[in-house]
Amino acid sequence: MALFLEPVFQQRIWGGRNLEQFGYDIPTDTTGECWGISAHPHGPNRVINGPYKGETLDQLWKSHRELFGNDSRDTFPLLTKILDANDKLSVQVHPDDDYARQHAGESGKTECWYILDCKEDAEIIYGVDADSKKEVEELIDKQAFDDLFHRVKVKPGDFYYVPAGTVHAIGEGIMILETQQSSDTTYRIYDYDRKDKDGNKRDLHLEESKAVIDVSNKTPNTTPEVTKYGENTYTEFVSNHFFTVGKWEVAESLNYEKPHSYCLISVIEGSGIVEVDGENFDIEKGTHFILTSEDKNITFKGQLTFIVSYS
Repeated sequence: MALFLEPVFQQRIWGGRNLEQFGYDIPTDTTGECWGISAHPHGPNRVINGPYKGETLDQLWKSHRELFGNDSRDTFPLLTKILDANDKLSVQVHPDDDYARQHAGESGKTECWYILDCKEDAEIIYGVDADSKKEVEELIDKQAFDDLFHRVKVKPGDFYYVPAGTVHAIGEGIMILETQQSSDTTYRIYDYDRKDKDGNKRDLHLEESKAVIDVSNKTPNTTPEVTKYGENTYTEFVSNHFFTVGKWEVAESLNYEKPHSYCLISVIEGSGIVEVDGENFDIEKGTHFILTSEDKNITFKGQLTFIVSYS
């Protein structure tokens, strides 16, 4: 049976109310993130249907590994979020697996972004305009951030792969769906001297950032592959040992063959139903669920677009 999940909302200094566009009842005016599919201890989702109703995804991962193809990894590998950057995010970098396990006790954080919506002329920071670690360190020490950060204009439908070590920031007025390794380790480089609700500046992590920045990550480096299946369209954005992420655009009906023993699904447009082994489930923009290894006969019906990922 498919596992439908209750979103977990995270409050952020840069958040807003735009997640209401997905039909969510958000808690505050600074709701920055919807964790749609998460087994991370900072926000595990709760199952809302079927025999496992009420259990959290991290509990299921521990006690019912057969739902996930008996995946042998210690932790659930991925985390799916929707972010509302009502204000610009801090400029940050994430460590790779080796550094994170040594210093943070969890995996590294390679991620990717699908731009759901954005204001005109919105931009992200992606990479650095520097040719060496030494130059990066000098520019950070001088706080010469205008010379350091590389800015890129974005538009709805764009996709960006953000490997660990890439300096990055989501700009003001952007909504994204993020697929990432299940990690919450972030090193801030610059935060625009903002203060939190208590009047304190948020911590920066300059030495850690210097240690993990990869100066070679300067430009987005994926080429989407588009395939038509009758009236339906599949776009594969990225596929590597961290994750495979793609987008299905369903016109009326799609007989879906899972490409992996279990798949993460997030509906980003439209509505319809998904029929799983003869049982129908209503789905709409903002629905998140997992097709488990037990789910065999799957059909999507309706006009809808969803992001699928697996690792």
